[in-house]
Amino acid sequence: MTTATSFDAVIVGAGPAGASAAILLARAGWSVALVERQRYPRRKVCGECIAASNLPLLDALGIGDAFAAAAGAELRRVALMRGAQTLVAPLPAATGAAQPWGRALGREVLDTLLVEQARREGATVLQPWALHAIEGSPGAFRCVVLSVDAGSLAAGAPARRELAAPLVVAAHGSWEALPFERAERRAQRRPSDLFAFKANFRDAKIAPDLLPVLAFDGGYGGMVIADAGLATLACCIREDRLDACRAAEPGARAGDVVERYLTREVRGVAEALAGASREGSWLASGPIRPGMRLPRGGGGDVFLIGNAAGEAHPIIGEGISMALQSACLLAALLGPERAAIADAERSASVQRRLLRAHAATWRRSFSLRLHIAAAFAHVAMRPRATAALWPLASAWPAVLTSGARWSGKTRAVAAAAPAIGT
Repeated sequence: MTTATSFDAVIVGAGPAGASAAILLARAGWSVALVERQRYPRRKVCGECIAASNLPLLDALGIGDAFAAAAGAELRRVALMRGAQTLVAPLPAATGAAQPWGRALGREVLDTLLVEQARREGATVLQPWALHAIEGSPGAFRCVVLSVDAGSLAAGAPARRELAAPLVVAAHGSWEALPFERAERRAQRRPSDLFAFKANFRDAKIAPDLLPVLAFDGGYGGMVIADAGLATLACCIREDRLDACRAAEPGARAGDVVERYLTREVRGVAEALAGASREGSWLASGPIRPGMRLPRGGGGDVFLIGNAAGEAHPIIGEGISMALQSACLLAALLGPERAAIADAERSASVQRRLLRAHAATWRRSFSLRLHIAAAFAHVAMRPRATAALWPLASAWPAVLTSGARWSGKTRAVAAAAPAIGT
């Protein structure tokens, strides 16, 4: 039998949620294994906006200065682009914040900063390693992880490890199914599923302080200037609409088809990309199914954070915010319970209580964002709905400002959580 390495917690996924939780728990004295299957830095499908309400969290996590040095300009305005029309309004400032405006930073930079900070705090980072199985139950988990580093394997390094821990945190997101979830995911496919796409462009004609939101038949998206002047164009498109577009261009790559569809459907995209050059290929992911994933009443055996817990439609650009904030909330909840969780006789009952508390806190903090994002998304994807509401938005552009405020961009629900361990 393989000898397992023991930890206080195993965290699966080293995106903003998993890495932030690892930073805070390690800082509080926990022994933490952070498992990530991708080698960093790597590009990832994401809108890459970080609301101002999260900047104090980045400071507390230890990467605030590095973020400030690398991120794009302050985002002070929002635009809604539909067909040939564009509306522009101010973005709301974070109330009473020293840094009142959000900014954008590529995930290849942000995620690397967070993982390196977790390593400095004492977390054991296993990367690139993939979770193969979770065995056992609260108080006595064994996680089987497999190396996906071809170079290390060729040099004779171990290909398989077992990690023992009383507690497991799932932070692997929602778009990348774990091995034991894949068959069920395939069986659930439906025409309304959303697929996410992202590409980066050099020399795009987008004002550095502007955050355009795109509404088009069968999907929605956004653009932003992030680090190094690089523009991000990201969107979600229904599978049936994507299939129709690809049928009209047999043999074309999906990302190229999506790019041409966006430039046809939204004049603002065509104008932004005129004369721009794409850097790298289009990235695609999905299907994504926004909604709540935390069991009601806090059931289940493992703690869920980030998109693994619940996901808002990306139209509101709150994915990174919710990842950071949910990690901070969980770390604040778990931090004082380390001794009880490590106690073999008490661990299971303590974790059941904490799972219920975590689910309740998560729902209070984020469920409104999920509902608002769903409403925005369903309007944006339906031309008749956007056409019906356009006169109101044209007469009162401040509704865009209010919409950004309603979506949570000015609220830091986890502002006190980083004090854990200090």
